[in-house]
Amino acid sequence: MFKGSFTALITPFKNGQVDEAALARFVDWQISEGTHGLVPVGTTGESPTLSHDEHKRVVEVTIAAAKKRVPVMAGAGSNATSEAVDFAKHAQQAGADAVLVVTPYYNKPTQEGLYQHFKAINDAIDIPIFIYNIPGRSVVDMSIETMARCYELKNVVGLKDATANLARPAQQRVALGRDFIQLSGEDATALGFVAHGGVGCISVASNVAPRLCSELQNACLAGDFKKALEIQDRLMPLFDAMFCEANPGPVKYAAYRLGLCEPDTRLPLVPISEASKRIVDAALAQVGLVQARAAE
Repeated sequence: MFKGSFTALITPFKNGQVDEAALARFVDWQISEGTHGLVPVGTTGESPTLSHDEHKRVVEVTIAAAKKRVPVMAGAGSNATSEAVDFAKHAQQAGADAVLVVTPYYNKPTQEGLYQHFKAINDAIDIPIFIYNIPGRSVVDMSIETMARCYELKNVVGLKDATANLARPAQQRVALGRDFIQLSGEDATALGFVAHGGVGCISVASNVAPRLCSELQNACLAGDFKKALEIQDRLMPLFDAMFCEANPGPVKYAAYRLGLCEPDTRLPLVPISEASKRIVDAALAQVGLVQARAAE
């Protein structure tokens, strides 16, 4: 169930509110384009600036729109364990297939603190848990030893690895075994990640190129790395453009250019600059998602 291209869903806004209709249409389009799974209310979904009620509503809308056609891995992260437990319980009640739990940010917990955080969530629910290890945002890096301890818990089944360190999937595979589900958290190194033992990617770029991203992962999983490399070469300008400014500013603008939703983000994120818009426009044209825009 948990392999291939999973989209780290953007959260569409309109007039300052969550645009539920646009979100439901977006989910349906993602599935029709071949996306293997959906991950609402992660970083790309602007979870830090959603209220708790909005967070839960986005999960509910995503699950309802998906209609069990693909798995939904709901974001359930917080730097307060009690909040993460609450989000995880809600995700289970709403019908999510799994939860994605980021290592607590800002507090800088010890490895023991990380373990106890995940244990508390594990003990509160009965659906699969994926660890989200992203030291660049959370400032803490879960060690492989702590990961192995967490994997002994009944519900912890895998990992979203956003370290961009291609030694990690191989090291984690040796330490935790082949059944531990490893998903890349970075588009640009996802092909290499799968070659080193991963089984997919939780992707930002698949918000706007879901078919190509799913084809890339299908080729990787079939062992056809020549074809995968050809697709990656085509997608690489988009992978780079999606991070020309802080995520999800660029990908939301790209989605707007494709007519999928408004480009709005919430403060402290602001609209991307004109220079960044040109970078995104050029990448969309180079990949073949839109026609090149005439010079203005």
